[in-house]
Amino acid sequence: MRMLFLCLVLLAAPALAQTYPTKPVKLLVGVPPGGPTDTVARAIAPELGEALGQPIVVENRPGASAVIATEAVAKAPPDGHTLGFIYITHATNASMMARLPYDTLRDFAAVSLVGRQSMVLLAHPSFAASSVQQLIAAARAAPGKIDYGASDSGSAPHLAAELFKMMSGTDLTPIYYKGTAPALTDLLAGHIPVMFVSNITALPQVKAGKVKALAVTGAQRIALAPDIPTVAEGGLAGYEAYGWYGIAAPARTPAAVIERLHVEVAKIARDPRMKARLAGQGLELVGNTPGEFDAFIRAEIAKWAAVLKAAGIKPE
Repeated sequence: MRMLFLCLVLLAAPALAQTYPTKPVKLLVGVPPGGPTDTVARAIAPELGEALGQPIVVENRPGASAVIATEAVAKAPPDGHTLGFIYITHATNASMMARLPYDTLRDFAAVSLVGRQSMVLLAHPSFAASSVQQLIAAARAAPGKIDYGASDSGSAPHLAAELFKMMSGTDLTPIYYKGTAPALTDLLAGHIPVMFVSNITALPQVKAGKVKALAVTGAQRIALAPDIPTVAEGGLAGYEAYGWYGIAAPARTPAAVIERLHVEVAKIARDPRMKARLAGQGLELVGNTPGEFDAFIRAEIAKWAAVLKAAGIKPE
């Protein structure tokens, strides 16, 4: 009887993949409309909807560092008609939140890493350091005396800075702001000497000569600014930090549905037109497999848990 059941499941899987979806699919985004995360979600949604034959409806449910939207995904029917557009907070909330209304590892099925975005380590023109090595030397010479701008505790730029501190053995002091804009304003005015910021926000200021770029945070240089070295090239071997975006479904979503979604996301990631469009937003499209994305999420959780512990940031 058990063997018969397994055979029926295997026979049903291809049919399920062919009939899915049977209605519009909701893509829940845990931030307000208009920001980078929402922009990427809305760029991907119509392409994915066209491939699936049903509209992908982007639904913003901001609040609580994306926990509101993420909980809704975790508790949605596992039929593939409610998905989550997740980003780095999905991994860091596991360490920053004392209690979550879901289990980050058990309550979701990874679909695909849509893309990732390097950040840029910026400095005010008046700041003496013009390279990663010079910044490390200056910070070691004056522990705790060099400030850096942090756009929200636990944000990708904040984590990039704390990873830099941990790996370099330096003591930079965070100055927290409510968002990137006020932090960047203070950097431009010379009130803070350095900060990490997304490449799409940083590069116009670099090109205008208002700030200087010391390095990018990814493993490779970025196409938008190939002359800027990586942090690793600057002397901090092994350093790598990204903002990233991916798609997840509720746990127990049928494997055939997950595979169908992954296949279509991977096609979008390989589309030269989409690559060019989102490269202009500073995003590198990925489109990896569910297994690869699941491993990536687990690695991110472990990586940032260690960074947050080293920074002395305790769950709230």
